[in-house]
Amino acid sequence: MKDPFRLDGRTAVVTGASRGLGKAMAAALGLAGAKVVLVSRQADDLAQVAEELGDSCEVVVRALDLSVVEAIEPWVAETWSEVGPVQVVLHSAGMQRRAPAVDVDEADWDQIGTVNLKAPFFLSREVGKRQIEASSGGSHIFVSSLTTSIGIVNTASYAASKSGVAAVVRTLAVEWAKSHIRANAIAPGYFRTQLTEGLFQDPERRAWINSRIPMGRPGLPEELGGAAVFLASDASSYVTGAILNVDGGWLAG
Repeated sequence: MKDPFRLDGRTAVVTGASRGLGKAMAAALGLAGAKVVLVSRQADDLAQVAEELGDSCEVVVRALDLSVVEAIEPWVAETWSEVGPVQVVLHSAGMQRRAPAVDVDEADWDQIGTVNLKAPFFLSREVGKRQIEASSGGSHIFVSSLTTSIGIVNTASYAASKSGVAAVVRTLAVEWAKSHIRANAIAPGYFRTQLTEGLFQDPERRAWINSRIPMGRPGLPEELGGAAVFLASDASSYVTGAILNVDGGWLAG
């Protein structure tokens, strides 16, 4: 019998693949058999990742600055032509600037909204358009957040962008279902990465975070890999419009 978790013969685009959660999920998709297109602003940032994954899967490095939305359409067209059709998109690239709401300025709000919400939508739009034309189906995996469900201090712009992601997921799920294209999101809790390291350097904040997680610890990046493979594969063939919380039990507590 075919393993429903295998991704052999599929190409997966993973943004934010140079580090942290994106790197870990790209590795998981590759180990499941996918050809992985590693995406980051600078191709040089992906060289080490490509070297690490090259022995276990086929990888392609393609730079893209997601803050430049007008670059997305030609990038997808070129990728489709040179790499081949894309079956899976995983939007891991994101940014965060923690600040009290009274200190958030418009420039930060716009930049965070572009990278976290606008760019993922338009990247999925361009890939989805081609999947619809080819009647090939597909899986689009967004990255949401705890802030989609609860309020966390000093995250107003980030929370707004990630809440928008949840709305995009639900909309694409119902709009593209007849084309056999699924849209879902992974909502990570607190994971220890370069993006969050500052929080864990603060003993008081670290203690609060750990006390709030029923499992008593932050997640490890590789612990998101299973969720990514599940949502990319036929194992989740009847799952769309879902937000999969991977948070050590935070939202259940």
